[in-house]
Amino acid sequence: MAKYRIAWMPGDGIGKDVLDATKIVLDRIKLDAEYIPADVGWEFWCKEGEPLPARTIDIMKETDCAMFGAITSKPRTIADKELIPQLQNKGYIYRSPIVRMRQLFDLFICRRPCFAYPGNPLNYKEGIDFVMFRENTEDLYSGVEYYPVPEEMLKVKGMERVSRDAAISVKVNTPRGCRRIIEAAFDFARQRKRRKVTCVHKANVVRATDGLFLEIFNEVSQSYPEIQPDEANVDSLCQWLLKRPHDYDVLVAPNLYGDIISDLCAQMTGGLGFGSSGNIGSEYAVFEPTHGSAPKYAGMYKVNPIATILAAKMMLEWLGETESAEKIERAICRIIEEGHVRTYDMGGDASSLQMAEAIAAKC
Repeated sequence: MAKYRIAWMPGDGIGKDVLDATKIVLDRIKLDAEYIPADVGWEFWCKEGEPLPARTIDIMKETDCAMFGAITSKPRTIADKELIPQLQNKGYIYRSPIVRMRQLFDLFICRRPCFAYPGNPLNYKEGIDFVMFRENTEDLYSGVEYYPVPEEMLKVKGMERVSRDAAISVKVNTPRGCRRIIEAAFDFARQRKRRKVTCVHKANVVRATDGLFLEIFNEVSQSYPEIQPDEANVDSLCQWLLKRPHDYDVLVAPNLYGDIISDLCAQMTGGLGFGSSGNIGSEYAVFEPTHGSAPKYAGMYKVNPIATILAAKMMLEWLGETESAEKIERAICRIIEEGHVRTYDMGGDASSLQMAEAIAAKC
């Protein structure tokens, strides 16, 4: 029996391409794992009215963690139109399967590294090295939404200006949710000997929810006296990240801000082909690239698989396979710095599989 059981979830578009490439690297380091195929994505929404089928949830419950490829998510009106006729008008509502996974398995940490690999021609600036900690289960992604607004809600104080035909998405921050992501960011900073943690918020305007996040940040920071606490409004931070990216070390943010800022950070260090993400809870984790499904490239093995390979490296760290994770990290560094093998986004013509094979050869 294999040491690990990993849910293998290609998803949509290029998801299969990048997972196939990643498997080349995992096989090279001889990870003792069984990869369990699991259905997820737009295809299953269209066929079954469920992008995250119950059978897939069962597989996740029986595995150690999951590798996830990519997902197609479309706006509500388009999603409704593409559902098969027999499921239309029966109350089926599309919800992102990755968001649902995060909530079902309480994957409250979304960790997204932002590192400018030396020799990457796409780097905004050399020497960038910080990490985003994004709260992963609450905020505007909580799924508490109404359209139209229920009559009873209109009676709540402060809702006088809201009309019945309005659409509302509720921003939910709880003390527990704020505290555990902030503690995770400070714990990471302490373990990795990082010097500073920056709280990302908009508490000067969004006073209740972001005010709570900042308040708890200030409280938690007192337990980590060796780490410099810092805070910034999310809009101002965007400017300072571009102007002085080396000033930042660890960032911690509510869900939506963390999602947006981490894509900005990915572009500063090579684009989404280098953006990896770990959705981590106390007992389970899902690892993925941050890029979308790029359906026009599906099956072409054209896109850069490094983001997904880096996600697999994070998975190995989470499993405790630190030596293997370090091998992959060193191999990626060498391939990028040497510059002989580059995918199209890096100005080369290597395929996804050729890039993976080159990385595997260096492991």
